[in-house]
Amino acid sequence: MKIIHLLLFGFVVVSSAHADSSPVTYDRVTLAATAEKQIENDTAVAQLFSEREDEQSSVAASEVNKNITWALERAKNMDSVSVQTTGYHSQPVYQKQKITGWRVRQSIKLESQDTARLGELIGELQQRLSVNLISYTVSPEIREQAENDLIAKALASFDKRARLVTDELGRPGYRIVRLDIVTSGNPIRPVALQRMALGSPAAAENVSPPTLDRGVQVVRVGVNGIIELKLN
Repeated sequence: MKIIHLLLFGFVVVSSAHADSSPVTYDRVTLAATAEKQIENDTAVAQLFSEREDEQSSVAASEVNKNITWALERAKNMDSVSVQTTGYHSQPVYQKQKITGWRVRQSIKLESQDTARLGELIGELQQRLSVNLISYTVSPEIREQAENDLIAKALASFDKRARLVTDELGRPGYRIVRLDIVTSGNPIRPVALQRMALGSPAAAENVSPPTLDRGVQVVRVGVNGIIELKLN
């Protein structure tokens, strides 16, 4: 029994010593700073689709496939425009709980920094395709450059606030305990279009290009952190 008591006493002493050696935190302050600026959207994104409905799914699918193939061939002829297919859907059409036909739909996505050329292409493709959405965004290269500039400004603002708190409390300095840098996403801004630019494929041989407006968006960078003030 004595041996057991001694062991327990030794464990308590060691535990207490370990607890005493753990770092003590004091005078911690949570701060935040932001930086932002407007940048012009430089990339236009358009989504177009072909949709057909028929009693036979093969007939509807064949018509959609032809339209998409036709659109891809024309889009790939423009070096300044990138194109890709984005979805293919085939679903039954019901009437009084019975299948009366099939609806097939496939979409393509166009992306370009050349607004004029993209507008011309959209006008041409509307002979056989419909426009689902046209929007503007910022290219990754431009966004990264803007964010790098804003990170430097946000860090400078964070340091300025940290020094202000340090000076006001009469401390000789501070150290950073934790620092998080948060960048905004890459929102897509829908483009206001003329009503005639949307809807079903046009019956005319050519459609006037839609009216596009680049617009701007705000890029933000936030810095959140914890500082620890030094003792006098």
